[in-house]
Amino acid sequence: MKDLIIIGAGPGGLTAAIYGIRSGLDLTVVEKLSPGGQVMNTYEVENYPGFEEPIAGWDLMSRMEAQARRLGTEIVSGDVASVARDAATGTFMVKMSDNTVMESRTVIAASGASYRRLGVPGEEQYIGHGVSFCATCDGAFYKDRICAVVGGGDTALEEAHFLTRFARKVYLIHRRDKFRGVKVLQDRVMASDKIELVLDSVVESINGTTKVEGVSIKNVKTGVQSSLAVDGFFIFIGFNANTGYLPAEVLDGNRDVMTDINMRTAVPGLFAAGDLRSGSKRQIVMAAAEGATAALEAYDYILGLT
Repeated sequence: MKDLIIIGAGPGGLTAAIYGIRSGLDLTVVEKLSPGGQVMNTYEVENYPGFEEPIAGWDLMSRMEAQARRLGTEIVSGDVASVARDAATGTFMVKMSDNTVMESRTVIAASGASYRRLGVPGEEQYIGHGVSFCATCDGAFYKDRICAVVGGGDTALEEAHFLTRFARKVYLIHRRDKFRGVKVLQDRVMASDKIELVLDSVVESINGTTKVEGVSIKNVKTGVQSSLAVDGFFIFIGFNANTGYLPAEVLDGNRDVMTDINMRTAVPGLFAAGDLRSGSKRQIVMAAAEGATAALEAYDYILGLT
C-alpha cells in the first residue's frame, strides 16, 4: 500500500510529488498522457517566478519532472477510472481503466482540466482538419494563411498573438466588447496589425468540405449574421475540470472539486490541487503552491493515522 497516490503530473501534481518525497512519503504519480499537463503546449511562460526571461512551457515542465524524478518520484502511465474510500479501513482504492487497483492511505487529485468545446456544427468533424486547441502545436501549419481564434481570456489573447508569427491575418472573435485577459496581453493584441477584432459575436458553425474553409458568426447586439473565410480555427473558451473519476460528494455544480484553504475535500484523506479546483485561477504558480499544500496536508493526515 502506498502512502500517497497523486493523479496528474502537471505543475500541481509534480510539486506535490516533490514535497511528498521530501517528507518521506512512499508515493506514486499516475499520468494519463505525458508529464507536464497543459503547460507543455504553452509557447512562453513569463510570469513564473525565478526566470528573468520567458521560458518555454515544455522546458519549465521538463525541469519540474526531472526534479521530481531525481528525488525518486515514480511516475506511471494510466487512466484512473474511479477513486473510492473504504469507510471501515480508510484505505483508498484507485481503480484504473484496465481494472487494476492501487491502494493508498491518501490521494491528491491534480488531473487538471480539458479544453471546453463550443458545441457548434463542424467543431468535432474538423478537429485535426483545421480545428485546433493549441496554436503552439499547430500554428506552423498556417504560414501565410488566415486563421480565427475564439475567446477573450489570457489563453485566447496569447495564442492569437502567437499565430501572427505564421498567419498573414488572425481574426479574434469574442462574444463581448471587452476582453477578460490581463492588460499586457490586450495591449499586444491591440498593437498587432495582423489581428482583426470581431467583438460582440458568437460562432454559429464551422464550415468546409473536407477541412475548415470558414466560420459563420452572429453579432449578439445587432443579430446580423456573416461569415469569415479562414483556413484554421482555434478555440480557447475555457476549461472543464477532469473530475469524472472522483466521488460526487466532492464536486460542485460545475463538477469542479470543492476544497478548503488547505486543499482538503469533504472526503478525509482526499486532497485536490490545480485547475480542477472550484475557483481556480489556472495559473502555474498557484497550481504548484496548491500541490505543495496538499502534499504537506497529506503528510499531516498520515501522521494522525498512527
